[in-house]
Amino acid sequence: MTTPYLLRFDSPIGRIELVGDDAHLISLSIEREGALPHDDEPDRPNAVLESARDQLAEYFAGARTEFDIPVRLDGTPFQQAVWAELVRLGWGEATSYGALAAAVGRPGSARAIGGAVGANPVPIIVGCHRVLASDGRITGYSGGDGIPTKLWLLAHEQIGFAA
Repeated sequence: MTTPYLLRFDSPIGRIELVGDDAHLISLSIEREGALPHDDEPDRPNAVLESARDQLAEYFAGARTEFDIPVRLDGTPFQQAVWAELVRLGWGEATSYGALAAAVGRPGSARAIGGAVGANPVPIIVGCHRVLASDGRITGYSGGDGIPTKLWLLAHEQIGFAA
């Protein structure tokens, strides 16, 4: 299936692929093992994706701490609730899986929270890298090269974590 709009660009954490519709960013993928999901398709940029690329470039340069890109987050009601909590986190702020579980009214469901966090379709913009274990450890990251990518993003935002 051909994506409606598609734009790829280089970043400090690898190539990034943006997919959108006429009015929203609908996915952001970070290169994994040299590949992106739609590498076989040509770029088809639009204004939304170009704005997202420009804002992400400013973020990586340290000149932007908030995004104002329209996103469409398609998922289950549970995933939507988790992602809404992630949207509330700002630059340099972190939370835990347990705190997210409590915030969405599902205490004790940290594993399910982890699944929802990992399914976030627009990482970085919806800051799933800001979620740590309750003791401050890094437990995983589904974007890019995994934990090394998360480490870069945490360091970029000066978010401390436990070793």
